[in-house]
Amino acid sequence: MDFQEFKKAVIAASEEYGVADYEIYYASEESTSVGIFRHEVNRFESGLSGGVSYRAIVNGRMGYASTERLEADEAQRLVRCAADNALNLETDEKEFLVEGGRIYRTPEKKPFVPPTSEELLEKALAGQEALYAADPLVIDGCETEAGSFRRTVSIVNSRGLDLSHTVENAVLVSAAVVSDGKEMQDAYEIKTGILRDISETELAGKAAAAAKSKLGAAVAPTGSYPVVFAPKAFSSLLSTFSPVFSAESVRRGLSRLKDSEGKEIASSAVTLVDDPFYPESPAPMPFDAEGTPAHTKKVVEKGVLQTLLYNLKTAAAMGKETTGNASRASYASSVEIRPFTFYLAPGEFSEEELLLKAGEGVYIDFLGGLHAGANPISGDFSLQSAGFMIRDGKKAEAVKSFTVAGNFFDLLRGITAVSDKVEYRGMGSVTTFASPSVLVEGLTVAGK
Repeated sequence: MDFQEFKKAVIAASEEYGVADYEIYYASEESTSVGIFRHEVNRFESGLSGGVSYRAIVNGRMGYASTERLEADEAQRLVRCAADNALNLETDEKEFLVEGGRIYRTPEKKPFVPPTSEELLEKALAGQEALYAADPLVIDGCETEAGSFRRTVSIVNSRGLDLSHTVENAVLVSAAVVSDGKEMQDAYEIKTGILRDISETELAGKAAAAAKSKLGAAVAPTGSYPVVFAPKAFSSLLSTFSPVFSAESVRRGLSRLKDSEGKEIASSAVTLVDDPFYPESPAPMPFDAEGTPAHTKKVVEKGVLQTLLYNLKTAAAMGKETTGNASRASYASSVEIRPFTFYLAPGEFSEEELLLKAGEGVYIDFLGGLHAGANPISGDFSLQSAGFMIRDGKKAEAVKSFTVAGNFFDLLRGITAVSDKVEYRGMGSVTTFASPSVLVEGLTVAGK
């Protein structure tokens, strides 16, 4: 069965079992990728994954069941299991489904023709050759990958909702390895979009330059410095600490932002935006995982927390309106809260001007150990870092193997300037994070 046939079977089974309030959530992904190593194909992958989740409200309680097998008998089992699960729950929380008849914005996108396997292979091979031509210090061991994906999400419920949206995109990854005869360094760059429009030469040049800049790095001296975070580095921080903006985290006591809406939580240089229609997003969405219309929102505006992120259940429990941020990590996952494309809005300065403002400090373009070294509840972090010293307002020698420590909430208040160019951090499975370069005063660096 395809999904349309299976949907009809599930609706019929719902009527048969007397389930009047239900939701059918379908997600699928087709993907193909080609990997090149040492001028040869070392990986070819093509697959189709996905399935259906069914949520049933019985006696005011919601039960879940999911399946990958779209067959008539499975539709019967799916409904029966979800209804049984609802009856066995012990909770007094009210459950919600989205009403049909809402208005949805259509994401703007360029016409997309999925690249063939041959086109992926040609692009990946061209990317490999571009890496070796990018710099004399590039050595054997470089890798490239070209891929494409097609994702479809459909939501149907008993309240008249019937939605479907498909996103398609392609990606090229260039990973460079360089050596000066004494040491080796590596770096990678990633770009999504229309495959033929992605410049493998430009991408390879960026990867090679980034790897080359790390050669000869020493350990940064210990001290308290102004820090300029590169876009990728600050995007990593946003990714790690984004759960603090979830109303569910606040409700469970897992965020310090309780009772903070309408209050100043950051410097006036900080505006954080959640945009489902962000132009560079690899997967723009017109609705969230519950079917609520998605919309662009300023979560923080000039330092003031305008809103937390809500889904239907959390909004009702906290006396708010949903912000349309229900999310599922996969078709079988429970409904959570996440942003779509979450980014720090650009400021008025160039990165060069941020370096001049810092004067003497540290430029950080890599953060590691984010899962182990950061605590989203307290906001504390202590992270392995790499980058460059800032001397006389310019990038100087490369530095590595040092730790930057601080607190995310204090860091937001310590941001004094933001650059004017937003860069996004590759492809996210659910959320894409993006940021300009950011100048923060007074962070602790532990090195030599």
